[in-house]
Amino acid sequence: MTQRVRDIMTAAPVAVGTLTGVGEVAQRMRDEDIGAVLVTERDELRGLVTDRDLTVRVLAEGRDPLHTTVREVCSPRLVTVSPGDGTDDAAVLMRRHSLRQLPVVENGEAVGMVALGDLAVDRDPDSALSEISSAPANT
Repeated sequence: MTQRVRDIMTAAPVAVGTLTGVGEVAQRMRDEDIGAVLVTERDELRGLVTDRDLTVRVLAEGRDPLHTTVREVCSPRLVTVSPGDGTDDAAVLMRRHSLRQLPVVENGEAVGMVALGDLAVDRDPDSALSEISSAPANT
């Protein structure tokens, strides 16, 4: 039986509005030990911002984190999966689009997030990536 995305996804993903400052988003990522946050506008998914986006599109470009919004730096063209999709389908999408996280969307609403580490834990629990992904956070 094929494993489904709903079985491995993180439910209730963190989402922020498009006008949220990147400094606030970075703090949320730190506090919640996550690497990606959904960006919404009027309850519609508008993008995804990752810790890498903050590094490359804010810090490396010399932008002021106190005056930069997530709308300016998020990835607006999203690849998504649904909770009922197979984990193999999610892996194919991640590979094809070079992604580390996929928003999980059902009836137009973001209901979860599936990360590369989630797939590693599911597919090969003894792999190095699986062990790293399932280890407690370094704080």
